[in-house]
Amino acid sequence: MNEFSRYYVRLFTAIWQHIVFFFRDILWEGIIVRLFRNIGDYWEILIQESQDFTVVSWFMVVIAGVINISLFVFILIRTFLWLRKYIGFRSVEIEKQELIDEIAMLNDRVVELADEKNQIMAMKVSQLGINATTRSEVGENYIPPAASAGSGQTIYLADGRSRYGSRPSSITSDVQSSPQAPQTQKPSGPSRFVKLIEVDERYAGKDTHIFMEDEDYIALPELVTRFVNYSASQLKLYYTPKMISLFFSGMAASKVVLLEGISGTGKTSLPYAMAKFFGNKAEIISVQPSWRDRAEIIGYLNEFTKRFNETDFLKALYESIYRKDVNFIVLDELNLARIEYYFAEFLSIMEMPNPSEWKIDLVPDAKPSDPLKVINGKITVPENVWFIGTANKDDSTFTITDKVYDRAMSLEFENKAEAFDAPEQEPIHMSHAYLQELFDEAHYKYPVSDDVLKKFDILDKFVQNKFKVAFGNRIMNQVHKFVPVYVACGGTEEDGMDYIFANKVLRKFESLNLAFLQDELKDLKEQIKKTFGKNSFEESQKFIDNLQKML
Repeated sequence: MNEFSRYYVRLFTAIWQHIVFFFRDILWEGIIVRLFRNIGDYWEILIQESQDFTVVSWFMVVIAGVINISLFVFILIRTFLWLRKYIGFRSVEIEKQELIDEIAMLNDRVVELADEKNQIMAMKVSQLGINATTRSEVGENYIPPAASAGSGQTIYLADGRSRYGSRPSSITSDVQSSPQAPQTQKPSGPSRFVKLIEVDERYAGKDTHIFMEDEDYIALPELVTRFVNYSASQLKLYYTPKMISLFFSGMAASKVVLLEGISGTGKTSLPYAMAKFFGNKAEIISVQPSWRDRAEIIGYLNEFTKRFNETDFLKALYESIYRKDVNFIVLDELNLARIEYYFAEFLSIMEMPNPSEWKIDLVPDAKPSDPLKVINGKITVPENVWFIGTANKDDSTFTITDKVYDRAMSLEFENKAEAFDAPEQEPIHMSHAYLQELFDEAHYKYPVSDDVLKKFDILDKFVQNKFKVAFGNRIMNQVHKFVPVYVACGGTEEDGMDYIFANKVLRKFESLNLAFLQDELKDLKEQIKKTFGKNSFEESQKFIDNLQKML
């Protein structure tokens, strides 16, 4: 024990001597004291050598001293700034990590609150006593009081009945099989889908094919003109041919079309008028600020009552499966909640190239009493339906993310169109299949030219190099669908490319730090003029001007 004690005392004595040696001999005498001694030595050298100095020599000494001192001060300042930047960076990273931890905690809390909300809603529904009553017990007019999970109110804007001509054999494009299994027999027993069963009963044995008259077989330019005249003469709603051409082109490029702009410019009225023009009804679903997931828009299976709480959105989507005409479901003020949350599943499945794979899960299992078009607990999104979203840009709404903009087509409503006199125009009888034929014909007749694609590629590379923003294959696919239809409607190829570039690419610049990109924006305007001409790409030039005004 004594031997270990002597060893331990000698060890820490040596350690202490070395610490003292470091601070006294190395740090103090070796650096600080030595630094001042060196300054004295430098001064002695100057005194000894300056005996023979001339005026020019003394001038050079002063100049050299100022340069050396400035260099030394510069090194000190740069070292200080680097240390301060590093410390600031570390503090930001620490704060960021704290925020990430807090977000994770809040997400866990949100999940807990969502579960608690579902339990409370289920208890409220169970108190209504709907699980003991069936349609057969109270008659055909009975509608069980099923609670809807935050669904908005649906407004029916047209009678929804197709008008039939006298030539059932004049069109073959409409006689197509439904994407769902054929109707074979009615569901047996009480169903967990009340609203959807009503749709089955309404369309039971009904011929939903659209029989078109001779005057309904028109090309896209006449379709644009007839809608503009119909909307103005019948509904007193005024739109320019360019806006309607953009709308049809957007329909050809995507199943999701966004109508943005200030209130009162006719955003909601456009799908309303378009639905009446096609002899159909527009289902307007008011988005609620509380919507967070798919249950708000589709509904959910109540585990207590074993009933599916159906929303008006789901009913409209299900009804469109039966129909063969053009259908619009409007999400009014869709950015009151985050669309990338409650509409995420639709955005994802409609990316699949095969429309037969556009399936939405409703229930985990299948029952004989389920609706006819709900196959294996899934519902298929039909090709004849378009989702139209209206969006205001103000402090009460959420920003629409790139995920949505990339998948949808966006139309900007800057101001209300002026009123004009238009000839009387009746609605048109046109099937979705014929409208799709018009789009396909445009793709065949007016493919995007190689010259325009090469010019567009020049802009692509310029934007990638200067702004680190890439187009992506999805946007290029939309270019090949949007531009030909826009040309077929009466527009020009360059104007169509201009609209895509402004609303698909330049819109991404809003998330950049534009204060440091003023020169790059000027260079981009010059590059556009150099590539496409001085007076071309007006939409893009205007968009860049607005970005520069924001700086």
